[in-house]
Amino acid sequence: MINGQSIIEVIQARSSCRTYQETPITLSVQQQLTEFMNAHAVGPMGTRVRLLLVAATEEDRQALKGLSTYGFIKGATGFILGAIPHGDFNQEDFGYVVEHVILYATSLGLGTCWLGGTFAKSRFSAKLELREEELPPAVIATGYCAAKRRVVESIIRRQANADQRLSWERLFFDGAFDVPLSRDVAGHFATVLDMVQIGPSASNKQPWRIIKEGETWHLFMQRTPGYAKRNQVLLGIADMQRLDMGIAMCHFALAAEELGLRGAWVVREPVIEKPDALTEYIVSWKPIPA
Repeated sequence: MINGQSIIEVIQARSSCRTYQETPITLSVQQQLTEFMNAHAVGPMGTRVRLLLVAATEEDRQALKGLSTYGFIKGATGFILGAIPHGDFNQEDFGYVVEHVILYATSLGLGTCWLGGTFAKSRFSAKLELREEELPPAVIATGYCAAKRRVVESIIRRQANADQRLSWERLFFDGAFDVPLSRDVAGHFATVLDMVQIGPSASNKQPWRIIKEGETWHLFMQRTPGYAKRNQVLLGIADMQRLDMGIAMCHFALAAEELGLRGAWVVREPVIEKPDALTEYIVSWKPIPA
């Protein structure tokens, strides 16, 4: 549950919003969202994420116009800013924490949109008072969604294949990458995997791959050519597909918890042959005995 609502229903309801009403976010909603951010700021791998909710100014909206399709964000009245220290699993933790916040924002009636890019020297990092040892992986636009999408937003969604998802056979496996996982074998976890499948990701590439091995679930990242990490820390550019893995972890863990499936994240790479050099082991979810 989240804010008294089914987390599974909230995950299903949430979609990227690029067109907003001009109505400011109410003070009550701002307070609730800020309190949630402060209470859920540490990722499952231990990274503390520094988050800040700010009101959007016209200068902020203009600043987005140099960031590809992000210039098509219209009317957002708020932004969620975030920063992380350098370290192992910092970007996975960022993706997890911020997606959790986004789901809470959804439960409050807010629309959201992930915005990745070069924010280290932007006006957003200035508002966050970015520290030298920190990386700002993404900014989240938020506000009340307009009732109808603009034509340009529909075009952007089509270009990103935003409403298309990779099939189960390409995402989830039974013991090895050449054995697709059936829903029957997944059992109670079939709904959990459904929630991972519909998660947002950069350009809708869905880099997550999950292998069931006994009662343990191993998460791998299947990198998309062209998204390979390159000087992220030096250039202040986040590794977006690592953020995507954090989003997948968030959907997996929250859905499992709601279904009464207790477990914990561990890093213990299994002896499983990877299909290619673009596939990386990330983390495993192991059940906790009742």
